[in-house]
Amino acid sequence: MNGKINVKRIIMRLSVLLTVLATVTAAGAAEERTRSITLEEAILTARSNSVDAAVALNELRTAYWTYRTYRADLLPEVNFNATVPSYRKSYSTYQHDDGSYSFVRNNFMQITGELSIDQNIWLTGGTLSLNTSIDFLKQLESPKYNRFMSVPIALTLSQPIFGVNNIKWNRRIEPVRYAEAKAAFISATENVAMTAIQYFFNLLLDKEKVGIATQNLANAEKLYEVAKAKREMGQISKNDLLQLELNLLNAQSDFTDSESNYKSSMFQLRAFLDIADEVTLDPVVPSEIPHALVSYGDVLEKAHANNSFAKNIRRRQLEADYAVAKAKGDQREIMLFAQIGYTGTADKFGPAYDRLKDNQIVEVGFKIPILDWGKRRGKVKVSESNRDVVESRLRKEQMDFDQNIFILCERFNNQQRQLDISLRADTIARRRYDTNVETFLIGKISTLDLNDSQVSKDQSRQDYINQLYLYWNYYYQLRSVALWDFTTNTGIDADIDAIVKR
Repeated sequence: MNGKINVKRIIMRLSVLLTVLATVTAAGAAEERTRSITLEEAILTARSNSVDAAVALNELRTAYWTYRTYRADLLPEVNFNATVPSYRKSYSTYQHDDGSYSFVRNNFMQITGELSIDQNIWLTGGTLSLNTSIDFLKQLESPKYNRFMSVPIALTLSQPIFGVNNIKWNRRIEPVRYAEAKAAFISATENVAMTAIQYFFNLLLDKEKVGIATQNLANAEKLYEVAKAKREMGQISKNDLLQLELNLLNAQSDFTDSESNYKSSMFQLRAFLDIADEVTLDPVVPSEIPHALVSYGDVLEKAHANNSFAKNIRRRQLEADYAVAKAKGDQREIMLFAQIGYTGTADKFGPAYDRLKDNQIVEVGFKIPILDWGKRRGKVKVSESNRDVVESRLRKEQMDFDQNIFILCERFNNQQRQLDISLRADTIARRRYDTNVETFLIGKISTLDLNDSQVSKDQSRQDYINQLYLYWNYYYQLRSVALWDFTTNTGIDADIDAIVKR
């Protein structure tokens, strides 16, 4: 008997232990599926995981390699050109001393090779090259022979005259373009943060609405049950009972709508942050806000110094000036080609480098229109008109940019006061509603007064969440515009080379 009793006890204890383990495991799994998330966590996750952040990074990489390509154009370039081999078996015309022509049979193979170091000259827009080459010709039909021609060293200059200096203009435009791209990337990361803030507060507001709807539904059910009892005792009218029943139906409808909107906002934030669908995010109301008092002049100065818009203005002005310079340079084309060096020929490779002779070439070619019916002059006028249009647009955009900064500063500075007012209103509305519920239960106020306090409570809570969202949104707009952290009073910067190469 004792043995049987001990076995039963062991089985019972194992069953209890397994039940506890199952409960703990289920609780752990539920905890993993529900994740609390703060606003700061949402912003950090968005900057690293969101598609918008990836797009901004790819745009930066494109700008980086474009700038690297421009920088490479300023450095010496080593090139090797070769033809190995060129074989021809054909007829070509030959003119005799008497002026008559005949066809001559050719059957030869040719091999050429050239090594050059080329350097663009940014000051003049020309190209300077240091060359060495070898040319081998082998005649395959009678009389058979081999010939080598060497150019051990030659210095070549190719220089456009009076035309636009593309390299010089690129030296002015491309650094500004890259600075614009870097500033645009940092602004884009702040814009990612603003999108995360929007989605976070959408979810937070819908969560509050679900909480409000849940509480209102519970209160409506409770009040309706109390009202039915009071109606049976003749303490309230039939109209009041029907009004409370209508309140219950509206509370049920609001609860269903709020749950649907909450799930939609949940999906939107999860997708933006690239978080698994099975995770339920529980947004936490920010307990602190970034305190800063900004002035229009200070923000405007930092925006003009840091924002990509200022670089964009400068780049577009330079591009308009370049278009005018190019149109003027295209009115005539003059090209200087000069080469100086040494050359030698022989039947064998080695002797081709002995007894070298001068090898000098100078060519000046030009193309000047005599009658083009004003076509080139018209292009110059068009480019000058386009430049005037660009300058007018830039002035207008600059004015709008400065005006938007002024409005943003005013709204941000005013938002602190609005947030304090909405928080106070939310606290008062909650207390009023709780007091009215207790007063209604003892029959001191009507359903109309109760409904009014409930609407005020719900609206005040939602207004507070909206005002909190506006404060954070305005703050990150300021960061995006000025590329400045106004809480720490430091610039927003990034190691662009490390970001691009990771």
